[in-house]
Amino acid sequence: MERATFFVHGLVQGVGFRWWARARALELGLVGHARNTDDGRVEIVAQGGRDAVAQLEELLRETPPGTRRPGRVDRVVVLRGSPKDGIRGFTTG
Repeated sequence: MERATFFVHGLVQGVGFRWWARARALELGLVGHARNTDDGRVEIVAQGGRDAVAQLEELLRETPPGTRRPGRVDRVVVLRGSPKDGIRGFTTG
C-alpha cells in the first residue's frame, strides 16, 4: 500500500478536473479525495496499490493519446506518506 498527495498546478479549477481525477482514481481502485485549494491548485490524496498510485501520477502528469483531460496541468508536486486506515471511497470537495 502507498499514499501520495498530489498538488496539481495549472488551469485545474472550474473545469471538471477533480471529477476527472476521481473517475481515474476509482478506475484504479484507489481511495482518497480531490479538493480545490485557495491558491488555485487541486490537491489529490490517493491511497492504494503502488502500481495504481504510480498510474494515477502518470495520468496527472500527461494525457495519454485518446484521453480527454479537462483543464491544463502545468506542474504536479508529489508528497509520499504512510497509508492511513479507515479511508473509503474517493470524494471531491
